[in-house]
Amino acid sequence: MEYRLTDFLPTTKKELELRGWDELDIILFSADAYVDHPSFGAAVIGRTLEAAGYRVAIVPQPDWHGDFRDFKKLGRPRLFFGVAPGCMDSMVNKYTANRRLRSEDAYSPDGRHDLRPEYPTIVYTKILKQLFPDVPVILGGIEASLRRVTHYDYWQDCLRKCILCDSGADMITYGMGEKPTLELASQLSESPILPRDIPQTVYLSRKEDIPGGIREDDIVLHSHEQCLKDKRKQAENFRYVEEQSNMMHASRLLQGVDGRYVVINPPYPPMTTEELDASFDLPYTRQPHPKYKGKRIPAYDMIKHSVNIHRGCFGGCAFCTISAHQGKFISCRSKESILKEVKQVVEMPDFKGYLSDLGGPSANMYGMHGKNLNACEKCKRPSCIQPQICPNLDTNHQKLLDIYHAVDAVKGIKKSFIGSGVRYDLLLHRSKDEASNKAAMEYTRELICKHVSGRLKVAPEHTSDRVLRLMRKPSFQQFYEFKRIFDRINREENLHQQIIPYFISSHPGCQEEDMAELAVITKQLDFHLEQVQDFTPTPMTVATETWYTGYDPYTLEPVFSAKSQREKLAQRQYFFWYKPEERRNIEQSLRRIGRADLISKLYTNTYHPTSNTQRPTPNTQYAPHRAKPNREEPRKEKRGKPHRHK
Repeated sequence: MEYRLTDFLPTTKKELELRGWDELDIILFSADAYVDHPSFGAAVIGRTLEAAGYRVAIVPQPDWHGDFRDFKKLGRPRLFFGVAPGCMDSMVNKYTANRRLRSEDAYSPDGRHDLRPEYPTIVYTKILKQLFPDVPVILGGIEASLRRVTHYDYWQDCLRKCILCDSGADMITYGMGEKPTLELASQLSESPILPRDIPQTVYLSRKEDIPGGIREDDIVLHSHEQCLKDKRKQAENFRYVEEQSNMMHASRLLQGVDGRYVVINPPYPPMTTEELDASFDLPYTRQPHPKYKGKRIPAYDMIKHSVNIHRGCFGGCAFCTISAHQGKFISCRSKESILKEVKQVVEMPDFKGYLSDLGGPSANMYGMHGKNLNACEKCKRPSCIQPQICPNLDTNHQKLLDIYHAVDAVKGIKKSFIGSGVRYDLLLHRSKDEASNKAAMEYTRELICKHVSGRLKVAPEHTSDRVLRLMRKPSFQQFYEFKRIFDRINREENLHQQIIPYFISSHPGCQEEDMAELAVITKQLDFHLEQVQDFTPTPMTVATETWYTGYDPYTLEPVFSAKSQREKLAQRQYFFWYKPEERRNIEQSLRRIGRADLISKLYTNTYHPTSNTQRPTPNTQYAPHRAKPNREEPRKEKRGKPHRHK
């Protein structure tokens, strides 16, 4: 289908003229290329405001150098500027765990690196405040959402204040921003005074100006200044932040900073199916703006033939930001809304009949919720499935199977693949409900037989149960069990598919010996690992707070973390035990940590570092999972995003 320029939200003065507009209500600034698709946050907010009758434009990737003409070209909006700097955190998008520049910027045309600054939220806001000091600037997106309180910044290696302090912005709408942004626009249309009663917003206030004063049910966190002096206080803070981010009826959070308070209003309740459908059913073109014609946007290429079917994730993985941004409660689209979007994908000129993903933050949580919602309304657990699956959780996969069957019946669909991460602990769970158990077995077989593109990606993340507990991931014994099922079904159906596991090194609690044992176990499983990652501390995850403070925020017990380059490389090398160039260092490391007994389990011949002879070739027996050069590219991330693999 051919789209006209006016089918997109306007990005230039010329495009405003084509619509006959001489004034805008809201102007959004994005550090991503403008892709008019429901997986890209700026498009979602823009379309939501447009549907409510507001005149809204997007300025994608403005030039922040020179005379700031991109910030001035559309003039002054009637209500506010919105800064939505991207689907990924800008620093994760730009740098690897070793603080090296990534090979490409996935959200920029042709992967260019020079189209976004570091911390665009701060850079863009300061420019806008310099040019239009009296116009409110509202922050949204994952960068601001995850920096709404005092947080550790890995790239500057310091504790930083709420991003409102560093940027000079007026307010944050955190999480998935449709509802707070709409309410904000509505109230500002009635009065120019910035409202302070909107759920899911953050603002700075003097103590005497806090609405209702500091109430008994407010949670007052340790101040920023106290956290700077005492890392334990920062760890204590995080437990409250995470718990309240994942409660159905949360408390207001307050944190002192620079003589004022950061005020975090509780989030809105999870979106209903009707509300989520309304967001996904907006008139997206599902295409990049015509200005990018002939240019490749890597993130768009990854998701253009995919469909997101739900929001939220109750996994609560320690290193993941989804619960801090989307929350743990699952909001599902209706079958009708999903099928409507699938039919749009089928009509795309380059669609060949294969959906690349029919999933969400986690592939198989669609339709799952608490059986007794009253219990859910009081629950503080950040995860519904760790350390064990909650007995109140309905884990029935039948609704998801119904979606798969309906999508596969659509004319033009040859196959729908599941590219999002599958939680195999949900598949293996045996509840008291036999119908649920039967659906789990049916789902497992259907997934393996009909929805795997040759390689099924799963995320055990580690082999050590002690490390896995800190990660909030299930025991590695469950991976063994799932692999046995996977291999059995492949034999029965005469399939030749691979299971591709994800692993992380240097996670808090992980010692060098744990990685050595991981190498031995994965060798025994005949894996040459491809999907590996060095732990990167990102704002507002329990793993990051543990890494920075040295304490588990929930127990306040000390936890070791590998922090120096030497320590991190010492762990990472074990992923690649099969590479000849790694063997010498690995053998030396095993002797140093007192685990020389593992050498013979990794290598057929023992290499002696004192010998001058050429070292022998490692065991090169065929393994189906051949390694590819690891460039430390980001996994699919959590919101905004295209769907993040968990």
